[in-house]
Amino acid sequence: MASVYSCKECGANLNLHTFHLYPPDFYFEAGNKGTLSFAMIDSSKFSYQKENKFVPFFETVNYWGIQRNRTKIMCNSCGKRVGYIYDDGPPMTDSPGQLHMGPSQVIPRAPRYRFKTKALRITSET
Repeated sequence: MASVYSCKECGANLNLHTFHLYPPDFYFEAGNKGTLSFAMIDSSKFSYQKENKFVPFFETVNYWGIQRNRTKIMCNSCGKRVGYIYDDGPPMTDSPGQLHMGPSQVIPRAPRYRFKTKALRITSET
């Protein structure tokens, strides 16, 4: 059974497909609480805005924080933010990583489109 995902603010159909949805128990670095993560989206339905966020995290004197680069996803119809794009999806290659020691940050990763469930209206399609 497929679901129709639309913007809660304006009701516009976002053209998100259930078969592109990651399973809820799939692990991501950015977490999954209160969100739905998709592997692909229809980019004509959204506008994007780059965001560089620096989160202060003082573990030691020489360690100042975590820099997170992400992109805001906004509804094209009303401009409301509905989610973010992260680069922590599955690896894009089958490479075993640097020095064959497992995956590392060097391996390019597929984008993951993370939508807030509060920003979506989800209805069942029969």
